[in-house]
Amino acid sequence: MPARKARCCPVLALALAVLFAPGGRAAQNTESSTLADQKDLAVTVYNSNIALVRDVRRLRLPTGAVDLRFMDIAAKVNPATVHIVSLTAPKELTVLEQNYEYDLLNPQKLLDKYVGKEVTLVRLRTENNSTKEEYVKAALLANNEGPVWRVGNEIVTGMGSDRLVFPDLPENLYSKPTLVWLLENERAGEQTVEASYLTGDMNWNADYVLTVASDQKVADLNGWVTIVNNSGTAFKNAQLQLVAGEVHRVEQPVSVESMGMARNMAKAERPQFAQEAISEYHLYTLGRRTNLQNNETKQISLLSSTGVQIKKHLEVDGQSYYYRNPQRPGAPFKDPVQVHLKFKNSEANSLGQLLPAGTVRVYQGDSKGRVQFIGEDHISHTPKDETLDLHIGNAFDVVEERKQTDYKILAHDTYEMAYQITLRSHKPDAIT
Repeated sequence: MPARKARCCPVLALALAVLFAPGGRAAQNTESSTLADQKDLAVTVYNSNIALVRDVRRLRLPTGAVDLRFMDIAAKVNPATVHIVSLTAPKELTVLEQNYEYDLLNPQKLLDKYVGKEVTLVRLRTENNSTKEEYVKAALLANNEGPVWRVGNEIVTGMGSDRLVFPDLPENLYSKPTLVWLLENERAGEQTVEASYLTGDMNWNADYVLTVASDQKVADLNGWVTIVNNSGTAFKNAQLQLVAGEVHRVEQPVSVESMGMARNMAKAERPQFAQEAISEYHLYTLGRRTNLQNNETKQISLLSSTGVQIKKHLEVDGQSYYYRNPQRPGAPFKDPVQVHLKFKNSEANSLGQLLPAGTVRVYQGDSKGRVQFIGEDHISHTPKDETLDLHIGNAFDVVEERKQTDYKILAHDTYEMAYQITLRSHKPDAIT
């Protein structure tokens, strides 16, 4: 059978050339978006070291396939949580692919990208007490444990230079973390789009200052929210919301160490958050916009209450190991006498609102009116009308002594023990 000659239609060849452009997809326009396009920004921070970012921008997109490079995002973004939608024409903008580009620009990576390409080496030369620049064109052959150059017909290593000059920034090398979408757009012109994603390394907790009166019967409570932003980017002029509650996540969240409250924050400003319930959690919305700088810890007042009625209690815990480790009578033991402050989170007690989990630091004035730190304790999320119990330390002038007075074996693994408990107070006033 005679061989057949293959024929190629010029129109078909052109179509295939367009379809199988570099990257394995149809050729398309490339658009970039920066903070200059931003029209709105909202950040919701959770107690579990994450935050939800909603970034609204105004873009001009051509029709057809578009590569959109969305810059100025959090470096700790979770790519699996990224979502983009057109608020102008949701049905006319389709996401085909999305990528998170974190191959960030630095001198080493820039050299790696230029392997096989030509750069200019600039060397300083001193002649007759004057410094001149010498420019050497060189092709970078390799950059493994140091650059290998081709200069003319020679292969050169260890070639020193004062600086390197690169003609262009290579593709797929970014100066900042960037989200890249391949979009199919059916509507030319301006559109408002919203990109949302979860980022790590953002957290918040509550910090409280309880200032106790000298009689230890009444106190003032001021609360602050402490927000830590280590996400890798700043959030400017953002609407801030906080979620109080334990949100279930597949991965184990990483806790952020709490920041200590300064004593000069005891006088809080007027509360600035509006509170509402959402599912099984509580949402706090800041009534104004704020800035969250990268690597910043920000504190915003949450509540300020005066005239909170408190009660001081001295307590001794009966330890369970008394009974798990029976022994015959011997020398007496001294157990710590704990100091507790209790108060009810009720409207009648000048409170009556959700108190997010955090640290309560307690202060009291001395005989000269100088405020002193007397202890602290951690509280869990506390709903309205629940009682808070703060263990702030151990009593110095009150002693509890436990002495075993009898020991009997009643049966196998059954014992009977008797104790004598003695309390001694060295205070001038009666205690309860």
